[in-house]
Order: sequence, then structure tokens, then C-alpha cells
Amino acid sequence: MARKMLVDGEVDKATAEEAIYDFDLFVIGAGSGGVRAARFSANQGAKVGICELPFHPISSEEIGGVGGTCVIRGCVPKKILVYGATYGGELEDAKNYGWEINENVDFTWKKLLQKKTDEILRLNNIYKRLLANAAVKLYEGEGRIVGPNDVEVRQIDGTKISYTAKHILIATGSRAQKPNIPGHELAITSDEALSLEEFPKRVVVLGGGYIAVEFASIWRGMGATVDLFFRKELPLRGFDDEMRALVARNLEGRGINLHPQTSLTQLIKTDDGIKVISSHGEEFVADVVLFATGRNPNTKRLNLEAVGVELDQAGAVKVDEYSRTNIPSIWAVGDATNRINLTPVALMEASCFANTVFGGKPTKADYSNVACAVFCIPPLAVVGLSEEEAVEQATGDILVFTSGFNPMKNTISGRQEKTLMKLIVDEKTDKVIGASMCGPDAAEIMQGIAIALKCGATKAQFDSTVGIHPSSAEEFVTMRSVTRRIAYKAKPKTSL
Repeated sequence: MARKMLVDGEVDKATAEEAIYDFDLFVIGAGSGGVRAARFSANQGAKVGICELPFHPISSEEIGGVGGTCVIRGCVPKKILVYGATYGGELEDAKNYGWEINENVDFTWKKLLQKKTDEILRLNNIYKRLLANAAVKLYEGEGRIVGPNDVEVRQIDGTKISYTAKHILIATGSRAQKPNIPGHELAITSDEALSLEEFPKRVVVLGGGYIAVEFASIWRGMGATVDLFFRKELPLRGFDDEMRALVARNLEGRGINLHPQTSLTQLIKTDDGIKVISSHGEEFVADVVLFATGRNPNTKRLNLEAVGVELDQAGAVKVDEYSRTNIPSIWAVGDATNRINLTPVALMEASCFANTVFGGKPTKADYSNVACAVFCIPPLAVVGLSEEEAVEQATGDILVFTSGFNPMKNTISGRQEKTLMKLIVDEKTDKVIGASMCGPDAAEIMQGIAIALKCGATKAQFDSTVGIHPSSAEEFVTMRSVTRRIAYKAKPKTSL
């Protein structure tokens, strides 16, 4: 029998017809959000089915894999490559710490690539086991919605099977997209970048977002020549301007060639590689050209328009605060909805969905103070408001506290690379409303700061906290002097 389900505070009335559904819930997409929703719903007593495309490190409309983008071709393999790239700088720094490296140290790309592939295969199998242990039925194939309660799965051999479900959840994520310039087919996306058979010696990256600066850092850290092109004056649009400026300086300090306010107009295949023409008419030759120019919601093949599910102009599924679409039986979470496109956010939305529909606890996702990190080298991590956002939303004066310093490790290694930490405070309430850091271990430190902001911590509480010495993290609780005060309705003034 179908379970009673609580939605927006009202229990659905059980009818005799509900007993005919094959599943209480059918999930399309077994990435982070889909797997979480399936498992948690099953743990609440629901009968759950889920479908996902066959596994492959590089996705397409017909291949994917349980675990989704984050596990197979996103956060996890990228972080593995970031770790690998970091060792290049560490080996350089080690010399001034007494380590004698008398010969050239060779880097074997294929060895790291195989280790990366082994790890994502291991995680793919773990995700399958998690579903099986929760009694979730997994189907391998492409899912599409053919009615408010009807799902069709095209299996690997081309045959189609159909199921009915009380509720259908879309969790198909997003896909990398390329700008349509002449020769765009010669470029790769982040999918292929994580699975290149040969290490590229010359790389061109187009894009100014986190994927672009991360891959630029990875390849440069492994010894490649890297040229990074982006349309704005600084990379990482949407982040705090002062932090963006420091990231740009650090990228240049690591040897990455920056080309601000520049795009690409054409790619041409030559015997020597790929000729790249910039918007300023300059020519470059690269072994690999990466387009890191954004991602689109992966909704085109779901048949949503035919069913009547509303989409926005970008193709994202429109949902309410509970992740419900305009069709009461159809829901969506994660990047397919284009809200905050981060894996932990998809997990939060999936948990809220399970609580709402099957747990008897209507729960809205809370998007306040979502921390995130950019794993360039060194990394950037933030939570809460940037200085620019704080000024725009202010109802009074804003206080900005900053601490810029050369990390203790660098004083011996000799590396000239500053760390910057920043707190944004609402003077009226003394609440810390934003925090950011660019420097080693930024993500690890910012996770703890995020808890403080989530709890509504004040600057006085930060100041009363005893620091861990010697550490970079202690700077967050020792910033006593105001760097600048921004008067209500004034424009921010950052030290770019």
C-alpha cells in the first residue's frame, strides 16, 4: 500500500487507486541529490526506484554513472588532481626546509590518472551498495517522464520499461556547455579535462569561474604553460572583489598567464596543436583548450514540456520552497533547478524533500550562510555576504576587518604569497555577516566559521574566543582594529 505522506502540513488522503503504483517514489538521476533522496525516503518506509545512465568518466546524453558529476567527473576527481598539483610547489618549498632534492623530480600523469579512476570506480560501487542497503531498486538506463505518475526507462539494449510512481523526483544535475565559436569542437570541457590520456604541456583555459581557475592551477602546478582568458577585469565574478584580486595575484605568482577582459573568437587545428585567436587578435598555440564557461541544467531529454512541467529560460525546473514543481506529483532537487549549484546544497534539498514527502515534517531548504570553496592553489573559501553584497543589503553602517600576512610556512620557504582573511560586521547588531579567506587550508578553516555564522555569532564572540597558536585560523579571532567603515548607502572601497 502507498504510504500516507505529509506535504505542506496536510496529509494526502489515501485512496484505493494509490495501491496500483509500482513505487512510492521514482528518482531520475543517481547523483548526490538523487541518491540521498532515494535512501532517506526509503528509510522513511517508502518503496523507491531510481535510474541512472551507464558508468563512464566522461558524460554524454547516454552515459553517466551512479554517483553523478561530483563523484565521477567533478568535485572528487578534481580535488585529487589539486592534491597532485600541490606537490609541485611543496617540493620547491621543501628545499629551504633542509630537504636536498639533487635531481629533477619526474611527474607521471598517467599514474595519477589511474589512481583517480580507481577511486571514482570505488566510490561508484559504494553508492550502488548504499542504494541496495536501503532497498532502493536501481535501474540502469535513461529515464524520462511520460505522465504525472509515469516514468519510462530506456535500458542499455534499447528496450523500454515503464513504471508508475506516487511521486517522481528529477535529480539529473547539469552539464558543461561550450560557447558556439568557430572551432569549438576542438575544445574540451571539465569532463574530458579529468580524463586526458596525455598530459598537456601548453594549455589555454577560457572562463573566469571556479572551474577555470581550479584547472589552471592544476595544470600549472604539474608544469604546464597555462594561459587563462576571462571577460571581466578579475576572475571569480560574484565573489568578494578584494579576494578576487588576491586570487588573481596568486595565480600570476604561480606562473599562470592572465588575459583579463579577453575572450576567444576562433580555434584552428594545426600540425603543431590548436591555434587560438583571442578577441584582441592575438594568436596562441595549445595542446589543449578548456572551455570552462558554465553549465546548463540537464533537462532536455526528460520530456518535461510534454508533461507540463514548467522550466525557466535556462531550462531549469521551476520549483517552490519545498522543491515541488507545478505538477503536484513531480519534484526536483540539485543543479537541475539552478538554485545554488553545489553538491552539499543538493544533499540538503534532498533531505528536505524526504522529510517533507515521507517523513511527516514539511521542511524548506535554508540557503542562508552556505559556505563554499574554490580549490585554486592556494584556495579561496567564503561564507555569508561579500563586502559588496553587505553594502547593497545594509540597513546601517558596515564594518570591515581584514588581516593580510605572509603565512609562517612561507617565511622559511621564501614563497612570496600572501594570505588574506576578512570579516564583515553589521555595526548595528555586531553580527558577523560575512567571512572569507584566501590561503592554505582556507576550506578547512571556513567550515568552522560557517557554523559560527549559522548560529548568529557576533564580533564580540569572535573576539572572546581563544585562538590556536601558531595557526592561520587564529587570525579570525584576533582582528581587533576596523580596517574600514562603510557608511550606510555608501559604495564599498576595497584595496584592490
